[in-house]
Parts: sequence; structure tokens; C-alpha cells
Amino acid sequence: MATEKVHIIGIGDDGLEGVTAAARQLIEGADLLVGAEYTLRLVPAGNAERLPAGGNLDAIVERIAAARGKRVIVLVSGDPLFYGLARYLCDKLGKDRFEVVPHVSSMQLAFARVKESWEEAYLTNLANRSLDQVLEQIRVAEKVGLFTTDDCPPSKVARGLLDRQIDYFWGYVCENLGSPDERVTQGSLKELAGQEFAPLNVMILVRKPDVPDRPSDEIGRRMFGNPDEAFLQSKPKHGLLTTSEVRAIALAQLDLRTMSTVWDIGAGSGSVAIEAAQIATGGKTYAIEMDAEDHALILDNAARFRVRNMVAVRGRAPEAWADLPDPDAIFVGGSGREISRLVDLAYDRLRGGGRLVANTGSIENLADVHAALHRRLPDVRVWMINVARGTYQLERVRFDALNPTFLLAVVKPA
Repeated sequence: MATEKVHIIGIGDDGLEGVTAAARQLIEGADLLVGAEYTLRLVPAGNAERLPAGGNLDAIVERIAAARGKRVIVLVSGDPLFYGLARYLCDKLGKDRFEVVPHVSSMQLAFARVKESWEEAYLTNLANRSLDQVLEQIRVAEKVGLFTTDDCPPSKVARGLLDRQIDYFWGYVCENLGSPDERVTQGSLKELAGQEFAPLNVMILVRKPDVPDRPSDEIGRRMFGNPDEAFLQSKPKHGLLTTSEVRAIALAQLDLRTMSTVWDIGAGSGSVAIEAAQIATGGKTYAIEMDAEDHALILDNAARFRVRNMVAVRGRAPEAWADLPDPDAIFVGGSGREISRLVDLAYDRLRGGGRLVANTGSIENLADVHAALHRRLPDVRVWMINVARGTYQLERVRFDALNPTFLLAVVKPA
């Protein structure tokens, strides 16, 4: 005899009025209704037994498993598979035991109310993530959607962000979505920090345009490979700095000594130059950058890392390095078409026994730089670096791949 399917049905604050006719028929014909007390209250009293789903989910699983031959309905607010109970039940009892009938999630409704796309947003639930973990994820996000809790309401989130100088978001709090007393409040984090909201809410944060990240003061100072968020970065070029993983490999290949003289050509926000200066403490590092905004960021980042043996040189290469001392090590980064020419010219200035490392993101530039270096030396070392960083999304660990990048390295004969 076939086992009766358990239906997991999403429902909104408008109760049975907002579900399909088929879902309503299933709910009204149930022998056992399972759900949070608030969700069960959305359905008028009937003949079905009601089982409130509290913190003891194992007991719920046992009860559903034992309810053979009964029509069991699990009611979940919004989309059952979006931070809902459905995933847990399917993992415990098997997907074949269930049918899922989704409803519009409150997260979807919230983004719709504020007219923002949630395609690239960082989404999480404060019921199962600590506020400290979430704040560090928010620091570098463009958009954020948060399920808040009684212990961590929107006001606490806003205060936590402000305490960490993450003040570059515009906030929305969407309360009681889909119900007659629905309300959307918008404002600065400072304004939201002083308000109280209904327990059922979704908080959305949208980054203000053209505002650089505020690096965390709590990040430990590593000699090299510091997290990307430790550096001020310009907008909209955020994310174009040499990533920490690539930076660590590049600095290892530069093989710096305490007294090394280092050039960082196309320094951007200065991450490579700053870490090179931290290694070559008795030498001098020159960060060469033609963009005025990035040049200012190099100075700010150098002050932040308390680096005193680095000189920020504003100008276009190769003219900008004409009066600089010959280097023991050169790092060349960038995506421009001239990178192969700059590598070729920089090699002429490199001291004998010195090392040159180039970083490029396109296959075309890789080929050009490799050809330029191979004309000089037969042994050009090349890496293609693929990195995927683990992140928590929807209560699971997933991996976000960074764009592949290429490193080339040579040692100039003594």
C-alpha cells in the first residue's frame, strides 16, 4: 500500500485567502496540521489535529514518520525551501515522502516592496548565524537581505554596523508583509538604530553608490596575504585589487629580502606594495599608479598599515619610474593593453639576479606578456590560479569562484 504523501505548504500572512484552491483543499482536508503556532493561527479551526512545531524538531520528525495513512500537512511561512522546514524534513525522512507547495517568500516580497533586485544579494537568517559573522559579510556586499529575530532586531543590526564604521548602506525594514498592517520603513542606519519594529520583519540593506569599504579594525596584521577587505578600495572598481590568495603567491615568487628595493607598477589600491614593504622593512617600495583616486587610496592604506618605507608615485609608466632607483623586484599588474610593453621596459631596469612577476587576467595579455618575457629568457614560469571561496548561503556552505588569473615570473641573470 502506497504511503500517503506529506504536503509541505507555504502560506502567507493573509492565510487561506492567499493560497491556491488546490492548496486550500489540501489544508482543509488534513488529519494533522504541523507548523509554528503563528502559522497555525492563520488557518481557521477545523477537524484536524494541530501539532505546534517548536524547537524540538526531532519530535516533529518522529510524529510525521509515525502518521502512516493520515493526511499530514506541514504549514510553513512563505517558501518552505527558503530557510524553511522543508529541507530539514526531506533530509530526515527522504524527499520521496513529501510534496512541496511553495508560496511567495517574505524575502521576495521585501525586495519587491523596495523595488530592488535580489539576484546578487547576500541573504541570511540571524536565527542561525551570529551577528558578528553576518556583519563581516555585509561589509563587502552590495545588497543584503536579513531575516531578523527577537534577539537581534533591525535596530541591533544597525547599531552593530555603525559600531564597525560600516555606515555606507541605506536600510529598509519590511514588517508584516502581506497582511493588512504591512509597513515599510526606510532610512539611514542611524535612523533605524533608534526605532522598534514588529517581530515579523525582513531587513534590506543597499550600498550607497561610489562609497569605498570601511576596512575592519579587528583584522589581524599579517605580513602578507591580508584579507581583501583590509584594504580601502575604490568604487566601482571594487574587487579589482590583487586578491589575497594571488598576492601571497606573487610575493613568494618575488623572494624579497629585508633590504630589497621593490616596484609595484599599476599599484591600484596598493595592496601588493604595502605587503612588500612589510616584508622588505629595511628597503624601499615604490607604488606607481596614474589614477588620482587610487593614488589617494594607496596613501590611506599605507597609513592604515603604518607602512613608512613605501613611496606612492603618481604618474604614467614608464615615465613615472625614470628617476627611481633600480629595483631588486618588480610586480606588474593590470588589465590594460600596454602591460606587455611595460613588462619589457621594466625588465631592462631590473637588477641582475632580481625577479619580475606579472599578473594578468586575460588570455590575450597572458600570451603577450609571455612572448615578451620569453624573448628575454627561455625559462618563464606561468601559473593559472583558480580560487573558490567558501561562503554560507541558505544554511549551507557554497563556493563562490573568483575570476581565473595568471601569474608569470622570471629571474634576471646576474
